[in-house]
Amino acid sequence: MLKVGLTGGIGAGKSEVSRLLAHYGAVLIDADRIAREVVEPGTPGLTAVVEAFGPEILGPDGSLNRSALGSIVFADPARRATLNAIVHPLVRARSVELERAAGAGAVVVNDVPLLTENGLAPLYDLVVVVDAKPATQLDRLVRLRGMTEADARARMDAQATREERLAIADLVIDNDGALEDLEPRVRTVWSELTARAATH
Repeated sequence: MLKVGLTGGIGAGKSEVSRLLAHYGAVLIDADRIAREVVEPGTPGLTAVVEAFGPEILGPDGSLNRSALGSIVFADPARRATLNAIVHPLVRARSVELERAAGAGAVVVNDVPLLTENGLAPLYDLVVVVDAKPATQLDRLVRLRGMTEADARARMDAQATREERLAIADLVIDNDGALEDLEPRVRTVWSELTARAATH
């Protein structure tokens, strides 16, 4: 099994790279999806988050109101650290379970948005970074996701810098251009990953 950490700044296109790698045959472990699962209604994770942040972060149906929580934690690094201390161990435990189920020859791609920020690179055999210029990220967040420029900048500023991400990369996928340019680059990286898995 080859354990790969995949990361990239918000708006860099990491989700599209994940989708393509899964299409080629990677076993994809999506930390964001798991992070949502571990705070679903009735979970110990949601109980702990409500204890830390108060019932105002819940929606009328008792589920987590992500935008309410996001507005608290993106503006306050200490509150963000509190949330991460609750959610990250739960995500890691579930990720390990899924890794163990993947099989010996698998290429397991862990899609981890905050891989750099949380010093997780040593957990993986290699790290793949999806890279785009900050101006490209900002444009995509405003134009494609409908964020205000201020909100987009705040979310980018809450993450590692481009230089910090590139410093931990074993492989880099440049996604500064059009979507049609991305697929051949991802296919090349997939070939590299399968070759490494075969000799790992």
